[in-house]
Order: sequence, then structure tokens, then C-alpha cells
Amino acid sequence: MRAGPRGPLESPETGLTDVTSLAEGERPGLAPCAIPRPPPAGTRYETRALEGVHGVSSAMRSVLCPVCCAWCAAASVAAASDVVVTASRFPTPLEEVLAPVIVIDRETIERSAASDVTELLRFNAGLELGRNGGPGQTTAVFIRGADSNHTLVLVDGVRINPGTIGLAALQNILPSMVERVEVVKGPRSALYGTDAIGGVINVITRRNADDGWSVEAGYGDYETRQASLAGGFGTERVEFDFGLAWLDSAGFPTRTTDDTDRGYENLSASAQLRADVGKAEVALRHWRAEGTSEYSDFFVTPVDQDYETSTSTVSVAWPVTDSARAEVRASRLEDRILQNQSADYLRTRRDSVDAQVDWRTAGPHALGAGAMYSRERAASESYGEAMQADTGQLNLFVQDRLEHGPHRAQLALGYTDHETAGSAATWNAEYGYALGGSTLLYGLAGTGFRAPDATDRYGFGGNPALEPEHSLGVEAGVRHRVNERHSLSLGAFRNEIRDLIEFVTLSYDPFDGENRNVDEARIQGLEAAWEYDAAPWHARVAAVHQDPRNRTTGEQLFRRARDSVTVAVQRRLGPLELGVDVLATGERKDFGFPEPVTLDDYVLVNLSALWHVSSAVALVGRVENLLDEQYELAYTFNTPDRGLYLALRYAPRPLKPVAVARHTEAGRGTDSFSSAAWRRDTERTWVTD
Repeated sequence: MRAGPRGPLESPETGLTDVTSLAEGERPGLAPCAIPRPPPAGTRYETRALEGVHGVSSAMRSVLCPVCCAWCAAASVAAASDVVVTASRFPTPLEEVLAPVIVIDRETIERSAASDVTELLRFNAGLELGRNGGPGQTTAVFIRGADSNHTLVLVDGVRINPGTIGLAALQNILPSMVERVEVVKGPRSALYGTDAIGGVINVITRRNADDGWSVEAGYGDYETRQASLAGGFGTERVEFDFGLAWLDSAGFPTRTTDDTDRGYENLSASAQLRADVGKAEVALRHWRAEGTSEYSDFFVTPVDQDYETSTSTVSVAWPVTDSARAEVRASRLEDRILQNQSADYLRTRRDSVDAQVDWRTAGPHALGAGAMYSRERAASESYGEAMQADTGQLNLFVQDRLEHGPHRAQLALGYTDHETAGSAATWNAEYGYALGGSTLLYGLAGTGFRAPDATDRYGFGGNPALEPEHSLGVEAGVRHRVNERHSLSLGAFRNEIRDLIEFVTLSYDPFDGENRNVDEARIQGLEAAWEYDAAPWHARVAAVHQDPRNRTTGEQLFRRARDSVTVAVQRRLGPLELGVDVLATGERKDFGFPEPVTLDDYVLVNLSALWHVSSAVALVGRVENLLDEQYELAYTFNTPDRGLYLALRYAPRPLKPVAVARHTEAGRGTDSFSSAAWRRDTERTWVTD
């Protein structure tokens, strides 16, 4: 949990009261997963390279062909499965991943007309939001009930969690810049190190070289204007992609006690250059978002701040042998927030170098090993109190992925040496057993940890002696394909987190305190899902019942509901695609004074429509909050009323149909749990962190 003084003080850097900041960092889930299903007849598939997660160019694929053939006993099978990387840092067909994974593809993003990435996440089971107002306001994402700062966030594989107070700025990532989002639920510290207690969100920016160019412009409620341009070109050995996006909104009052609209502006850009040099692929990538966010502080005073987040990467990948591949990468994160009404600021610069090797043995094993060293420089000033920290961290991991007959397993062991928090060993152990071709029984276990950030150690109430937060998560369940159209899943989960960092008040006059490892949390529950897929219909229903509890106080964890249901239905009518998304959430607790308050339950309904006027022109529409529900995601903070948003898209070269699995609740192919399917060839992609 984010530490901070308990009192009526506003954090200019984040736009949160310190009491609200405490809520932003809360704590600890299960997700439905997948039984594969065959694709609709006549569908063409293209397994798109996933950036950042690292894509393979056409020339590089010709070099890697012997590698793929060595790994694939069934190379003649059509590559009809989508590939995900985030769950294992290794390209794996989605239906073969044991961990619960959500994939939000480009088709879904285009149809949603969402304003930011968090709006794409909220209609998925097991993901909850806490938001301090309208567009651009600080937004917390709780995965499986874990704290929002227990979520590792990557952009093209680069960690964007800041080293100071606050959260990864998902609210500043515009969907028009995104190709897909992969979400892994459950601990992944063995592969990624600190922060991956609740899960990992990997945002992959667009790759346009194969799709030509497109331009889009839109307008909606709260004087929201947006425009984007994306394009690219390529030859046999070189590809270049670029993207620009802009959003400006007058917004609405952030607080329920205010009547002053607070606006938001965002200008984003991305560029990628990939080239084959001999047998190696060299890639350069850059993504950047900057702008201004307005809000009202605790005293309802209008204030604003400038923000900027960027990632830059250079990578080289090459085949080591016929059955092994290596990649080396250097990256930089720049993250800053500047308060315009004072000298307060936040700044993080993180430089990382990492290497990874993957190879397939002659037997049923696929092995991997990697190392990463990062140097983080964090600085801030808040209410005249300044802080600076320079921290180094080393991560090492090894893993083994195994399939033999009906048995499937993944084992991973990680080690982190943190300059100030000490060392930690973490692990993941996952096992699945296939019953025929339609049922999978699985069991998962793993540990996670979060090292205290620079603000925990050196900010207000800082304590350099803080220990890391630790977790142990387990999950067991079944995924079953009833027939080609219907699939079911049921799972039970439990996550225990100890040594949670809390701000302990030592004095009220004068106000003083210290961050300490004092709390424990336990989250346990059930998640069930049903999915139907038969053109032109697609439907998905998922329900979660959980008990997210602070074991120290016995209270329900703030901003996390015990019960929630999500429903998604899509229907294609010739050139028209219609969709409805429903989210029903139960009551939640939140910070209040002098006692915690209860946030009411609510039902949120969004409608979407995509009309292909021609092969190059499309009209997109979205009705947000159709029922005009009045609800809160954070106490005393507003949420949007009913609103209409329209956009016109022009793409001279229509996008190719892409084989994309929507969620792990729905897979592909009734033989996906067979040994042959494990080795099925696809256009493999790669990841380094």
C-alpha cells in the first residue's frame, strides 16, 4: 500500500489526497482460461509479431526456419493460433498457456472507441479500477485483488512503473497507439522481478508496415476531440513504423464537491525501425506521451500538472544454433510530473540492459535463461521536502517448459539482488493435465515480491530499513470445451501477501509518522466463465466472487468488490459490427473520515458500433454509461455521465484479418492439449524485459 500522511493534505504530483493515495496502493483473484475452438470457416489468419515482446521480420524468419522446424513436430499444420509472450517470456500459442491471460486485440480496440487503455481493461473479469475523476486523472488497476502498485506495467516490454510515489500512467496511453494488450494474472516475479505480485500488463504499440497508413478523427461529450495518424513501409530487410495521436478534452469536475470542469490534453508518438543485418535483427523503438492534466486539490482549488513518459529501446536478436536464439537489449524509461502551481515534481530515469537465451532440447523440454541489470535515478519534491535516490538492481531467471503426452508444466526460478532492499528468490510452478481434447485440469503456484520504492525509503515518513513485500499465490481449476461453440471455465484462487508497507502515525501534533512493514492481506475466491462463438455472434459472461481482506484489521480491502459480473456481446450484420459491454460491481469500501465509507454497487453499460462504409472508410460510435449511472470509483471523485463519441477512420489499405484470441476463456482448436499442438509452428515472437 502506498504510504503517506493521514490528513487533509493534497499531493500536487498525483492529484490525490494523501488519504486517497493510500487507497491507490491497496492490496490482494482468478481468471477464466481457455479451451481452444476452431476458427470460423473461411477465416484467413496472420500471426502478427508482438512488439516488445520482440517481432521477427521476414528475412529473420528465413534464418530462423531451421529453429522452428526443430521445435515443431507438426509444422505442416496451419498457423491458426495466436501467440502470447508475456506469460513466459517465450512465444506460446494462447491456448497452451496455463496461467490466466487476457488478450485485447486491435479489432476490439478499434470497435471500443475507448479514450485510454484503462477503459479497455475494466470490462474484463478480475480487473478493477479506482479513478480520481475524469480523463487523464490518476487511475489504479487492481489485478486479482492485489494492490495497484503490485502490478508490473510494460510498454513494448519496457517497465514503466515509476521509482517515486504514484502508479504507472496507464491513463496516458491512447488506444490509437496500441496494437494489443496482454494481461497475465498472478505472480510473475520469478520472470520479471519486483512489482509483479498481482500480475503483468504488457501494452504493445502498433506495427503498421504491413497495413499501410490510416488516419482518424473524432469528437464526443465533454468537448472531447481526438485525431491520430499511423503508417509504415518496409522492404524485404527493413521496416519502419510511426504513429501520432492527440486527445483534448474539457473534462468535468474531478470532485463531487466542485463544479469546475478540469481538462486533459495528450500528445503521443511512436516510431520503430527494424532491419536484418546478416543473420541478426536489429530494432530501434521509441514511444512517448506528454501533455497536461487539470484537477482540483483537496481544498477544491483548480491546479494542473505537466506529465511526460517515454521509453526507448535498441535490441539485437540472432540464432545461436539451429535450436537456440539469443537477444540483447538496452532500454531507457523517462517519467516526470511537474506541478505548475508550485515547485513540486516527480522524476524517474531508469536505464536497463538485459539478455535472454531460449532453446529447445531434443526431448520435450524448452529451456530459457536471462539476466537484467537496471540503474534507477529517482527524485521528487513535495511541500518543500526533496528526495533523491540512485538504486541498482540485478534480476536473474531460469525456466523449463515441458510437455509429455497429456502432461504440461512450466517451472521458473528467479533471483533479484536489490541494492537497498536486499535479495529475494521467487518461483513459479504450473501443471496441467489434458483429458482428451476438450478438458484441461490445471494447478498453479508462485511467489512474488515488491521492493520498496524511493519514496517509501526516503520520502515523507521514509524508512531505509524497509523490507520487500512478499506474496504466495495458488490457483486450481478446469477449462472445458463443450463443443465448437461453447466453452466453460471454473477456477479457485488464493493469494497471501505479507510485510505490506503502511504509514504508521507516530504523532498528530506535530503530524509525523514512518513507513513500516506491518500489514498482511489474503484474497481468495472463485471465478467462472462461459463463452459462445459462432459467427456472426460472440458472447462472453464471467463472474467473480472473492474475499479481499486485510488480515491485520479484518477489514475488506478498499476499492475492491466481493462480487462482479462482466458481459460482452458482439454481432456482425454485414458491414456493421455492434457490441454491448456490461459491468456489474458490488459494494466497495473506501477511505473516509473519521471512518471508512461504503461505495454503492453499480451497473455500467456501454454500446459500440463500427460501420464499414467502404473498404477504406469506417465510422465508429460509442455510447458510454448508457443507463446514466451515478457511481464512484473513489470516494468524492466524479465519473462520467452518459456520453456519445464518434470517430471517422480512413485507411486506404484495409487491415488484414488477424487470428486473435479474445481471452483465455476461449481458445482455438479441439486438439490444443495434444503433444502435436504444443509443437505447432507459428510465426514465433520473443520477449525481453
